[in-house]
Amino acid sequence: MRLFVGDDWAEDHHDVEVMDTSGRRLAKARLPEGVAGMTRLHAIIGELAGEDADEIEVLVGIETDRGPWVRALVAAGYTVLAVNPLQAARSQPGLGTVLGARVLAEFGDDPTRYATAKARKNYAGTSPITRASGKKKVALARFIHNDRLIDALLTQAFSALRLSPGARAYYDRQRARGCGHNAALRQLANRLVGILHGCLKTGTLYDEATAWSHHAESLAA
Repeated sequence: MRLFVGDDWAEDHHDVEVMDTSGRRLAKARLPEGVAGMTRLHAIIGELAGEDADEIEVLVGIETDRGPWVRALVAAGYTVLAVNPLQAARSQPGLGTVLGARVLAEFGDDPTRYATAKARKNYAGTSPITRASGKKKVALARFIHNDRLIDALLTQAFSALRLSPGARAYYDRQRARGCGHNAALRQLANRLVGILHGCLKTGTLYDEATAWSHHAESLAA
C-alpha cells in the first residue's frame, strides 16, 4: 500500500495533502515549519496507516531536496521526490505538485494502458460524444466519467488560461465559435490531455511552442 503526500512548502509552513493510490484525498492540513509540524505530519500518516504502518510506503512530493524538513522526512523512512518548481511549470501549465500527482494517479502508472491519445481522452471524459440526426451533428459532454479526474483536469484548464498563451488562445477560439465557458474549458482540458499523452509517450518535457504549434499554424492559414 502507498500513501502520496503533496507538500507545498512556504517559508514558515507546509500545506500538505495526503492521497491514496486511487487519488482520493485522505487528509489535508497546514503544518508549521519545524518539529511541531513534522510531529503533526507523522501523526496524520500514523492515523491513516493504522495497524499497517510497517507495510505502507509513503511518497512525498516537495519543491526542494535539502534542508532540515527534507532530512526529517528521509529519516522517517519516507521516499522524498524533489520537484523543481520550474520543472513542474514545464510538465504542463496549470499542474502543480498536488494537482499533477492527482491527475497522474487517476490515469495510473501503466505505460501501456492508453495506446493512443484518444483512448486517454475517452477515459478522462474530456472527449465529446458526437450525435447525428439527419444532417445535423451535435457534440455532447460525456456523462459517465471519473469524477475526480475530470474535476482535476478542468481545474488545470482554468489555471492554464493564466499561465499559457497557447491555452488562452485555444480557449478564446472556442468562445469565438460560439462555445460557452464550460464547453470551451472542457475542450481545452481535452487538448491538454492529448499534450500530456504525447509527453508521457515520448518522455519529453512540455514545451509551449511545440504544444500549440499546430493550432497556431491552422489559425494563420
